[in-house]
Amino acid sequence: MKLLIISDIHGNKAALDAVLSVPHDEVICLGDLVDYGPDPAECIELIKKEDIPVIKGNHDNAVASRVDCGCGYKYKHLSTATREYTWDQLDDSHMEFLRGLTMYIEKDLADKKMYFAHGSPRSMYEYIKPDTPEDEVLEMIEGLEADFIVVGHSHLPFVRHVGDVTIINPGSVGQPRDGDIRASCAVFDTDNYSVEIIRCEYDLETMCQRIRGSMPHADELIEILKRGF
Repeated sequence: MKLLIISDIHGNKAALDAVLSVPHDEVICLGDLVDYGPDPAECIELIKKEDIPVIKGNHDNAVASRVDCGCGYKYKHLSTATREYTWDQLDDSHMEFLRGLTMYIEKDLADKKMYFAHGSPRSMYEYIKPDTPEDEVLEMIEGLEADFIVVGHSHLPFVRHVGDVTIINPGSVGQPRDGDIRASCAVFDTDNYSVEIIRCEYDLETMCQRIRGSMPHADELIEILKRGF
């Protein structure tokens, strides 16, 4: 089975459409449907229509519960600045959907276990990055019985091995941070336990026009998308 793993969509419907075109049998989303992008409602509606399991990300939590997003990222000010716009785009059903998202997903394979979270198994706010020291990662996953741990949050795609565990990050669908402007996702083959990071082209210029025509801090938001970081 081909399991498509997506994360950190951030209101970018065009990028979401692109990654969902990747051949797959099932999809799991690691969260952060909202903030930064112009299409939070459309992204939620598509996720609901496709009946995709979704984990609650820190931005989903911030929008739904009207609390701080809790991220230490340099673009936090943009999530705060676009929050009012996001709230204006969402109705009560969207807010209820975000509030009801689960904190983690577990999946049992033939002889392996997978664990899906937004930030780390311990917290939606913690980052596991390609260069996070191994001892710190081991603290975050201590006591968790899983062969594969799948996380988002950092917007940095990678596959790394820590002890006996393989950690996978599919990167960000709508807000890449690794210098590649294409939407990022991953496909995990549950038959042979292989994983492939996949990048998808989408209509970036039209997305930038939509941002410029409707959102605050449009120039900075567009520059980030055009740099890929």
